[in-house]
Amino acid sequence: MVRLVVVGCALVVALSGCGRPAAAPSSGRPAYTLMQMNLCLSGLADCYRDRVDYPAALAEAVALIRRTHPDAVTLSEGCSGDVARIARRTGYHARFSTVIYGGAPFGCIDPGGRGVFGDAVLTKADIVQARNDAFAAQTDIERRRWLCVKTRAGVDVCTAHLSTQSPEEIAGNDGQCAELATVLAHRPPARAVIFGGDVNRTGSCAPAGFWTRSDASAGRSPGLQQVYGSPALHRPEAAVLPFAHSDHDVLLVRALLR
Repeated sequence: MVRLVVVGCALVVALSGCGRPAAAPSSGRPAYTLMQMNLCLSGLADCYRDRVDYPAALAEAVALIRRTHPDAVTLSEGCSGDVARIARRTGYHARFSTVIYGGAPFGCIDPGGRGVFGDAVLTKADIVQARNDAFAAQTDIERRRWLCVKTRAGVDVCTAHLSTQSPEEIAGNDGQCAELATVLAHRPPARAVIFGGDVNRTGSCAPAGFWTRSDASAGRSPGLQQVYGSPALHRPEAAVLPFAHSDHDVLLVRALLR
């Protein structure tokens, strides 16, 4: 864990001096930073009972965003009400993708009243368009989806949380991975595209021409959270930050915009 703090803070220093707003890199080109977080907030999963102290988990997420000032945050296993609170406390714009669980939206529990379960994208820049849809390949009770937003900053930000690679779900994970690559490849070529998500596999789902960075150095569930970038983003740098209230650490990636 100490090693993760050091590695993570090294990138944060480069970005923001561990607390100050990010400065442009020495090349003079603007940087774009994405933070991927799996919050495990449904109240149903084992990770919630084992790791999450609510609402301390929200406070920790807000503190990380305020400290590192990412341009975008992709959130897996969130709740719509909690995402709205995080966005309000950080001043980010948010779009939420409701995941169907057992045939209907799942209301987060323990405590209730936190909205429905799903994934989200938060951005500093205004969101001008959003689209989300279910993957065609589905093998478990949780109907996995993807979400992409178009921002005024000229960057499209996407997220997804894929099925696991358990024997019962691996076919769904493989199919969703291939479909995700197609979704990203078909974004408008004139815009930069960045993806962050929990893909539940160590192999990349990025389309041809995109780079991949992962949380392979994480102390928990290494390699499953990944960030992909289109050619309009280059020289990506990644770090893993510890996150106490989840079964995943946090993946932070910065790249330069051409």
